[in-house]
Amino acid sequence: MPPSEAELLAAAETAYEQAYVPYSSYPVGAALQAANGTIYTGCNVENANYSNSLHAEEAALGSAVSDGVREFERLAVASAAEDGVTPCGMCRQTLAEFCGEDFVILCGSDEGTERYTLGELLPETITKAHLDAAKEGEQ
Repeated sequence: MPPSEAELLAAAETAYEQAYVPYSSYPVGAALQAANGTIYTGCNVENANYSNSLHAEEAALGSAVSDGVREFERLAVASAAEDGVTPCGMCRQTLAEFCGEDFVILCGSDEGTERYTLGELLPETITKAHLDAAKEGEQ
């Protein structure tokens, strides 16, 4: 049986407790549910060179991909601030590499669970189809 929304959000909340955030003090956790039901979690890991920091969604996705998983059902994201944090643009684009427009993203807030689709958060995304079409145009 797949995890409930509450269970997936709880996994994201548990993940943010492991975040390494000495600069922003803004811990974020993510829980990515694979199509096979497995949950992969990740937390943000900051670095003094901010561009080398890892985002929670990237960490969860990287863990899944390193296990050979390429199909996903939904993602939950939570922050200690309970502010309804959504994945940033970079993470949205990375998710779009593996997930369609209807991929569900759950965001925990102090007012409850906010639900989005990847298509809502990242309309007109760049996909493999765009790159393939550009290659065909060059030939």
